[in-house]
Amino acid sequence: MRRRDFITVLGAAAALPFAARAQPAAKIPRIGLLVNGSLEQPDVRVGFDIVRQAFAELGYVAGKNIVFEPRGTDGTIDQLPAAASELVGLKVDVIVAMATPAGRAAQHATSTIPIVVGSMGDPVQDGLVASLSRPGGNLTGTTFLGPELVPKRLALLKELMPSISKIAVLWHPGAFSEQTTSGMLKQVTDTADSRDLRLQLAEVRSPDEFERAFSDMANAHADALFEFPSPMFYQERKRLVDLAAKYRLPAMYNAREFVEVGGLISYGANIPDLNRRTATYVDKILKGAKPSDIPVEQPTKFELAVNRTTAKALGIDVPPALLATADAVIE
Repeated sequence: MRRRDFITVLGAAAALPFAARAQPAAKIPRIGLLVNGSLEQPDVRVGFDIVRQAFAELGYVAGKNIVFEPRGTDGTIDQLPAAASELVGLKVDVIVAMATPAGRAAQHATSTIPIVVGSMGDPVQDGLVASLSRPGGNLTGTTFLGPELVPKRLALLKELMPSISKIAVLWHPGAFSEQTTSGMLKQVTDTADSRDLRLQLAEVRSPDEFERAFSDMANAHADALFEFPSPMFYQERKRLVDLAAKYRLPAMYNAREFVEVGGLISYGANIPDLNRRTATYVDKILKGAKPSDIPVEQPTKFELAVNRTTAKALGIDVPPALLATADAVIE
C-alpha cells in the first residue's frame, strides 16, 4: 500500500468513533394502548398480549425498539377521556384504541396523533371516519360490522328456538353513537316484528347493573336473551354467561369468545384477529403512511359457534341443519 493511501485509511478509521457518536440515536416509538377496562382484568391483559404478540411478529420488541404505554379505566366510559388525554400528554407516536368508545375518546383528545382503532362497530355512523375506503383525519382501523349483523343473529336465534315469542335485548347506552344505537334498535325491532316476536329492552351502563337486569328479564318471563355489541359486554363475557345460566336464559351473543366460556350461541367476526391487525396499521404509520389514506378493514368471514353442553343443560335440541353450518361446535 502506498504511504499516502495508508495515511488516508488511518485517518478514516480514526474518525469512525467520532462519526458514530455524531449520529443521532434512532427514536424508539411509543405506542399508547387505550381500553375501557381495568388493566388488572384478565380479559384486558389477554387482549393486550394478543396485540403485543402481533407487534413482535412484525419485529417490534417491547423495551428494545418499541415502548407500550397502556391505559385503562374501571370499566366506565366516562373515564376514557382522561385516560386518552394522559396518552396525548405523554406525546406517544400512535394511539391504539380497543373498540369504539376508546376510539371516540382518543379522537376527541387529539387531531394530530395517529389513532388506530380495533374492532369498531360502525365507524362512519359513529363519526370516526369519513368513509371506510378514505377515512380522512387521523384515525383508521378495523370494524367488526356488529350493527349490520343484528337481523342475521336474531334469525339464527329464532332458528335455534322456533317457539320463542319474547326476547330480552341487553344493550349498553353510550357504547356507540346515538345514531348507531338507534339504527340497531330499529333493525332488531323491524326483524322482531317480521317474525312475530316481542322485545323487552334491558339497559345497563356498568357491570354493577348486570344482576338487576337479568332479574328483570326473568321476572318479565323472557324466552331468550339477545345481546347488543358492547366492549363492556365482551370484557365481562364470563359474568354475563354465568348470569344467563343462573336465570336459565338461552342467549345469542356477537362473538365466539362468549360461547367458549359457556354461552349458548354466537355469530360474528373474529374479534381477536381484528385487534391483532392493529399492529399492521401501526407498522404502516411508523413507516410513513397516513391514517387518512389507510382504508378501514372489514371482516370477510363470520363465525357461527354453538355450545352443545349449554344447549343440553337448557333442554334445547339444536337443529341438525344449524349444527351443520356452525364453524365451531363446543361439546
